[in-house]
Amino acid sequence: MDPIIKEKLALLPDKPGCYLMKNREGQVIYVGKAKVLKNRVRSYFTGSHDAKTQKLVSEIADFEYIITDSNVEALILENNLIKKYRPHYNIMLKDDKTYPYIKLTADEHPRLEVTRKVKKDKAKYFGPYPNAGSAQQVKKLLDKLYPLRKCKNLNNRVCLYYHLGQCLAPCEFEVKQETYEEITKKIIRFLQGDYKEIADGLRKKMEQAAENLEFERAKEYRDQLQDIENIMSKQVITLNDRMDRDVFGVYTDKGWMCIQVFYMRQGNLIEREVSMFPYYGTIEEDFMSFITQFYFANPVLPKEILLPKEVKLDLALLEEWLQIKVYQPKRGPKRKLVDMAIENAKVALEEKFNLDARNEAKTIQAVERLGELLRIKTPHRIEAFDNSNIQGTDAVSAMVVFIDGYPDKSSYRKYKVMSVEGSDDVHTMQEVIRRRYTRILKEGLNLPDLIIVDGGKQQINAAVNVLENELGLNIPVAGLKKDEKHKTAELLYGAPPKVVPMERNSQEFYLLQRIQDEVHRFAISFHRQTRTKSMLYSQLDEIPGVGEKRKKLLLKHFGSIKNIREASVEEFRKIGIGDKLAKEILKFLCSEEKK
Repeated sequence: MDPIIKEKLALLPDKPGCYLMKNREGQVIYVGKAKVLKNRVRSYFTGSHDAKTQKLVSEIADFEYIITDSNVEALILENNLIKKYRPHYNIMLKDDKTYPYIKLTADEHPRLEVTRKVKKDKAKYFGPYPNAGSAQQVKKLLDKLYPLRKCKNLNNRVCLYYHLGQCLAPCEFEVKQETYEEITKKIIRFLQGDYKEIADGLRKKMEQAAENLEFERAKEYRDQLQDIENIMSKQVITLNDRMDRDVFGVYTDKGWMCIQVFYMRQGNLIEREVSMFPYYGTIEEDFMSFITQFYFANPVLPKEILLPKEVKLDLALLEEWLQIKVYQPKRGPKRKLVDMAIENAKVALEEKFNLDARNEAKTIQAVERLGELLRIKTPHRIEAFDNSNIQGTDAVSAMVVFIDGYPDKSSYRKYKVMSVEGSDDVHTMQEVIRRRYTRILKEGLNLPDLIIVDGGKQQINAAVNVLENELGLNIPVAGLKKDEKHKTAELLYGAPPKVVPMERNSQEFYLLQRIQDEVHRFAISFHRQTRTKSMLYSQLDEIPGVGEKRKKLLLKHFGSIKNIREASVEEFRKIGIGDKLAKEILKFLCSEEKK
C-alpha cells in the first residue's frame, strides 16, 4: 500500500459522506457514499474482494472525501458527483436520472404530485428525495390529511376521494380561495420540516389503535411515522431553487487558513475546491484577498455567494465589485451549507496537521536511522553538494542544508567554480569543499554532522582529502549515486567507500532522495541563471568603455543584444550614452554578427 494512502486512511473521520477514488493521472475513477467514511474507505484496502473491486483498488493512487450531515445528503451528493465525473467504475446513477420532488401546483385548484422535473411554472417544489417510494408515501399521507383534488383534470361529478373526505370536490362545489390558502400553508410548513404536530397526532392515533387491538391500523400509522422521519430529515446538498451559487467555508488554526468552496450548479452541489496556506494578516483581510483572487481566476460568476457570518467582511464592496448578491446566512438551509463547508475546511486542515506531525516524527526517525546505518552520531545538520556544467562551461556548484530532515533554505549557498577549467567533477568538488569549510573555520560557524556529495568513490575521496589533510577536520562524508534514470540509487560511505545496505522504501531512503533532488534542483537553477547572464553579457564585455553599469543599463533598456544592434544613435542618447560610444557599440556588434 502506498505510504500516503496508508496515512490518509488512518485519519478518516467517523462521519457520513462521499469519497472519490483517483488514479495516477488524477482522474476520478469511482465515487461512493458511506454512513461512516472511515469504515467504508478502509474496507477497499483490507480483506478479499471480487474481481471488479480488485481491479478498482489496483488503480487507486489517491482519494478525497466530502463530509455530509446525514446519509441522505451523502446519497444525493453521490448522484451529483457521478453525473459530474462519469467515473469508469460507477454503474448505478450514471445516467441522467434525477431524484423525485413533491410538487404543489399553482393551479386554480391546486394538487400534489410527485415529479422528477422542476419547471418555472410558479409551482412550489420540495425535495429532492432519494427514495421515490417514500416520497409517494408522504404524498399519500398529505392526500389523506389535506383534501386537495387528486385528479389531473376536473370531472363533472364527485369521485370516491370526496366520499372518503380526501377531496373538496371542486368539480361540483365552489371552494373559496381562502380555504386553499389555509391548506397550502399547512402543507408547505409540513414539507419544509415543521411536521412535529402531525407526527404527534399520528403517534397518538397509533397508540390508541394499539390499545383498541387494531394492530393493522396501528402498523399503518407506525409506517407513516417512519416514512416521515426518513424523508423529512433535512438535507442541504441540493436546493430546489435551481440556482448557481458558490459556498465558502473558512477555518484557521496554528497560523494556517483553510478555505473550502462548494460549487452549486442548478441547485446541486457538484464539485468542491480546498485551499490551504499560511496567513499573515487578519482573517478578514486574507479571506477577502482570497475571494478577490479567486474570482479574478474564475471570471464566470454564479448568481450568488454564501459566506460565513463569523468573518466580518465588507459585503457592499464585494457586491459592487462582483455585481452579484453576497450573503452571510444566519439560519436555514443556506446556513447549513456554509456550516458544512466550514466543517470540511476544519477536517482538511486538521488532516494536514496530523499528516505533518506523523511525517515529522517519521523524518526525525529517518535522521536517527541514517546515523545508525553510518555508525555516526545522529546527523542533525546535513550539508549536501552538487556540481553543474554543460561541457565544462559556466561550471557552478551548490550546497543545501537540511536540519533534522527539513531544508533550511536560508543556509543554502551558491559557488561559481574559479580554479577548474573544463568538466572536472572531482577537482570542482575539492574547490567547493575547500572554500566552504575554510570559511566555516574562519568565521567560527557550526560544522555539519554529515556531508553528502553527489557522486561515488572519487568525489567522496576528494572531499575527505581536503577536509582531513588540508583543514584538519574529521566530518563524515557520504556519496549518493544515481541510476540510469538519474534517480537516487545507492549510498556510499566508509574508507574505502562501500555501498550501505538500505531498503528503497524506507524513510531514510526517502530522506536521501529529497536531499539529492533538492541540491540538484538548486544547482541546476543556479547554472541556468549563470549561463543566461553569460550569454547576454559575453559580447558587451569586450567593448571598451562599456562597464558593468552600462551593460545593465543597455540590457534593461533594449532587452537584448539584437535590439541594441538594431538601435539608432539617437536611442542611445535617451539613456545617457554619447554618440561616439554609441557608434563604437554598434560597430562592434555589427562586426560580431558578420563573423
